[in-house]
Amino acid sequence: MAYPDSILRKVVKPARYTGGEWNSIVKEWDRAEVRFVIAYPDLYEVGMSNLALPILYDLLNRQPGVLAERAFAPWVGMEAALRQGSIPLLSLESGHPLREFDVIGFSLGYELTYTNVLNMLDLAGIPVLAGERNDSYPVIIAGGGCVVNPEPMADFIDLFVIGEGEEVTLELVETLRRWKKEGGGKEELLPQLAAIPGIYVPGLYQVDYHPDGIVTGITPIAPQAKPSIKRRILAELPSPVVSPVVPFVETIHDRGAVEIQRGCTRGCRFCQAGTIYRPQRQRPPQEVVEAVGQLMKNCGYEEISLLSLSTSDYTGIDSLVETLVRVYQGYPLSISLPSLRMDSFSVKLMDSLRFKKRPGLTFAPEAGSERL
Repeated sequence: MAYPDSILRKVVKPARYTGGEWNSIVKEWDRAEVRFVIAYPDLYEVGMSNLALPILYDLLNRQPGVLAERAFAPWVGMEAALRQGSIPLLSLESGHPLREFDVIGFSLGYELTYTNVLNMLDLAGIPVLAGERNDSYPVIIAGGGCVVNPEPMADFIDLFVIGEGEEVTLELVETLRRWKKEGGGKEELLPQLAAIPGIYVPGLYQVDYHPDGIVTGITPIAPQAKPSIKRRILAELPSPVVSPVVPFVETIHDRGAVEIQRGCTRGCRFCQAGTIYRPQRQRPPQEVVEAVGQLMKNCGYEEISLLSLSTSDYTGIDSLVETLVRVYQGYPLSISLPSLRMDSFSVKLMDSLRFKKRPGLTFAPEAGSERL
């Protein structure tokens, strides 16, 4: 199934909804044991610029018997056309309705997308309240930075992955695979998933509130529900994704990306990301150099971004840039350095950026007060 041409001809940027991009992965639907759809609750251009999506897409599709596809929030014109034609929200790769998947996984990076999650569920013909979804509906999960405070979305999500999802995802897949073979409903599945460290199943807890809305207590009401949920953290960075999907349309960050560092040691009190992604872990320089070359080869990118919360704090960043200049001096390569701090950006680093194409530098002067 695919969206009708009669609709795609009328909407803005129809390539948002067609799929078929370079490096996208289409597996045989009937041969898959577990079917995921990674749903990003924002526009295609925003979601395809998010680093979590290619990491999970690559991780899931590398597992035998697992199928992972993508879906994004439609723009207002497309949403109106879908509602008018009673057409459900479809995945990009195979065009299956979201309701037909085993799992719909939402990435919650910022709170303003919460209403988009509910709208996407409604467009898919899925009740937004977890208590109204029976065994015929997919399991709805959520991860990302916002789920360190999951309660605002607890009525709508079946389970939350607290922390970094790479390890948890593999354990979740194996539990789902076993559950599907054995048969049974969500009543059997959710307690099994709750036993996995880092997973919070709201339906297995009693949450009490003060009249002003503050949570006063969270009490387990099932033996599998843990009194506290430990945030999952990877010991080291996962292998870089070097064959990500290449969009047909220009995205917010229209370039390749290599995560060179996760976490930050600065401890700025206003910075949520600096807290939830601790501790700091750095990718070895040689791994970064090789990933840049593979991204150019596999995707055709001529601009590669070296991503982290504070790129200039990467140990030996100037030496790394000098190595990239030396190794790829014959290529039309430009390096983008985002999230640079004014106090750690150096003349030496500036001098090392001797690429044929102008480099991209993004400084982050914002702080928690006008004085700072």
